Amino acid sequence: MANPNQKVRDRHGRYLPSPDTAIRDAQAAELRTQGLTYQQIAAEMGYASGRSAWDAVNRAITAVIKEPGEAVLHFELERLDAELVRLDGLEAAARKVLTARHITVSNGHVILHPETGDPMEDDGPVLQAIDRLIKIEDARRRNGERRAKLTGIEAAVKVDATVHEVSQEDIELAELIREAQARNAAQEARIKDGP
Repeated sequence: MANPNQKVRDRHGRYLPSPDTAIRDAQAAELRTQGLTYQQIAAEMGYASGRSAWDAVNRAITAVIKEPGEAVLHFELERLDAELVRLDGLEAAARKVLTARHITVSNGHVILHPETGDPMEDDGPVLQAIDRLIKIEDARRRNGERRAKLTGIEAAVKVDATVHEVSQEDIELAELIREAQARNAAQEARIKDGP
């Protein structure tokens, strides 16, 4: 069973304030807007120090700034979800065109194959459907990139730069490989030139 007093962390690993803490932070911020010093706020609200009161006011300010940002993030993610649904519909329509049989028509007349007399198929709509599917996939890729930026996934990907120490044996081995390659190249040249 989870400890009800255990602090909860956000997606970045930072502790989230409890509802009681958020209320006290808001009250501290309200007192600050009334002109009280941090020391006075600490005395009035029972904080250990003026620094603790300052921390509370800062948390309240951060929460006020953060909420609209989270609302924008939520809106943007919903918009990206709606775009994916729309792209699914467009893909279904393009695939329908891709699999349909298209007859070549010129000046209102069906063009017949000269040898068989059957109607000639038109590849134009199929090629256009393929082009459209490629554009849809590109839009999906851009959607995913935007989503990764918004959610911070992109920032979480880090390049692992590993440094390898080169020993004397590594240097000698590299020199032996170069010498063997040079001998092989010389031998190939002799074989090509003949006896």
